[in-house]
Amino acid sequence: MKNIVSKILSIMLVALALYSCTTDDADTVLNETATTALSASASDVVLLKENEGATALTLNWTEPDYGYNAIPKYSVYFDVAGNNFQNAVIKDAGNTLEYAVVTENLNTILQTLEIEPNTPTALDVKVVSTVGTSQVAAVSNIEALTVTGYANVLDLSTNWGLVGDATVNGWDGPDMPFYQTSEANVYVAYVTLKTGELKIRQDNSWDVNYGDTGADGTLEAGGDNIKVDAGTYKVTFNQGTLTYAIEAYTWGLVGDATPNGWDGPDTPLTYDPTSDQWRAIVALTAGEMKFRRNNDWAFNYGDTGNDGSLEDGGDNIPVTAGNYLVTLNLNDLTYTLEPIEKLWGLVGDATPNGWDGPDTLLSMDYAQEGVWYINGVSLTTGEMKFRANNDWGINYGDDGNDGNLEDGGANIPITAGNYNIVLDLSDDSNPMYTISAN
Repeated sequence: MKNIVSKILSIMLVALALYSCTTDDADTVLNETATTALSASASDVVLLKENEGATALTLNWTEPDYGYNAIPKYSVYFDVAGNNFQNAVIKDAGNTLEYAVVTENLNTILQTLEIEPNTPTALDVKVVSTVGTSQVAAVSNIEALTVTGYANVLDLSTNWGLVGDATVNGWDGPDMPFYQTSEANVYVAYVTLKTGELKIRQDNSWDVNYGDTGADGTLEAGGDNIKVDAGTYKVTFNQGTLTYAIEAYTWGLVGDATPNGWDGPDTPLTYDPTSDQWRAIVALTAGEMKFRRNNDWAFNYGDTGNDGSLEDGGDNIPVTAGNYLVTLNLNDLTYTLEPIEKLWGLVGDATPNGWDGPDTLLSMDYAQEGVWYINGVSLTTGEMKFRANNDWGINYGDDGNDGNLEDGGANIPITAGNYNIVLDLSDDSNPMYTISAN
């Protein structure tokens, strides 16, 4: 009798399970005709750099009827109008029904789509909803937008430069560049020179060149070479009055938070013409620092109030240990300390400090995110690699010696010489480098 009851119960449980499965399957059948309606907060968007941080565009869409209580994921597609989303920039919107994009992020989308700045461009935008790992549940209508972006970097370039054996490239050039200033026809170059001679010329050509006959600060077409002593200088050239001035000029960081302490020499800042600011990538320790000119206390800036604004002779600036991009803006007397996760450098027996380091630090290319470089580095015959933060935890080599980098890859062979090196990490999935003779 017990066996009979047991068998009956087993049959009932199996039947119930089968019924439940059938019912669940019926309840979870996906409505493949589900739709969603997309709308945009504006159809014509003009992006301005001064509005960075502010929302430029908000997209909203309706919740599709999937036929059951699904939790979908939404992706927003941006592409040039008429391109059928073949090269779309895709942004994850999670499971919300809204996507708000701030000014600088929308501008980055335009740059990724290789759209020229200050050019009104038609875009197509749509939302795609997925359920599960990849199944498309709904695709929205296409919203047509016109968006105008801006250049992320300044263009202060001119066709004037310095040439001569006092410059890094000698009399053959290319010339050391002059940059525009706020005053018309007045140009400035920030240069480190050797003891020697130089001239000012146009378009890297001798067709138009100026020297100083009489060494009186007045320029003459085809005039005498200008003699200089080794040093770091600000050279000002007034094309309107044909005058010039050369003055010792550096900006740097000093303090117990900096590599050389309060006695210096100061950690140098370099002029960044893409932002008209002074910058340095530097590892700082816990302590304090200030900005000063020409390694001299006669002119120094601190921050009284610790509010990001500088005052002449102001208070020391407190610093937490870490790697930073330090920026000094002399136009509005402000500064920033932006933490940098990785400082990239060269290591190996071909490099100045060998395999034990410290690594030869690369500079950040402020105009191209993810690009690092060094110009005129002297290497010996041997091998090298790229690594982050003077540590073997993250290092790149080149298994095929083909310019493509692999994590932990083979050492890169080097023949003795002076080189310009570029490390391109702008695409995380495809790190690359180039080495060219200087």
